[in-house]
Amino acid sequence: MNIAIISGSHRTQGESRRISNVLNDILTKELNAKTTLLDLQELKLPMWDDGVWGKAERWQKIWSPVSQQLQKADGFVVVSPEWSGMVPPGLKNFFVLCDAHELAHKPGLIVAVSSGMGGAYPVAELRMSSYKNTRICWMPDHVIIRTVTNIWKNPSTNPQLDQEIRNRAVYHLKVLTAYANALKTVRASGIIDYKQFPYGQ
Repeated sequence: MNIAIISGSHRTQGESRRISNVLNDILTKELNAKTTLLDLQELKLPMWDDGVWGKAERWQKIWSPVSQQLQKADGFVVVSPEWSGMVPPGLKNFFVLCDAHELAHKPGLIVAVSSGMGGAYPVAELRMSSYKNTRICWMPDHVIIRTVTNIWKNPSTNPQLDQEIRNRAVYHLKVLTAYANALKTVRASGIIDYKQFPYGQ
């Protein structure tokens, strides 16, 4: 079982990486999963251009290593901050770069983070617009971590709230691993046809 965690902020001092690290620890230490943590701030992926379609050498060097890691994953945790009520442009760009070979017919758990009381808009945006060509299978459940700058800090400012959010995260990560095992059978079934139906509509 290999779960890829995508830290979706490209800010140098964002909260998404810190939350991704906590989720990574839960997956590896409590759920015995192997993980790959991809931080968009560290990757610094350039914005998509049509050289991706032509397999330009520049894109082969930039994207192929990332694509290979994603292809090895059985499921995904996508941690998205809310920027002006939206998913960050770098995270949207990530999904544009992906095609069916990286994410298709694998489960994804959305974890939205907000410094205030927001966080719902990235969930809605990712569900609406990121799945069509990638074929990622978003779980029905998601996690929203509000007032994130106060959550899972040491020392804790609100131990009860920290534990409640952690319990919810652990539960949804367990469900994610169950989906990941189940969807392996779909990918192995032989019925997936990317040539005749490449774009999922």
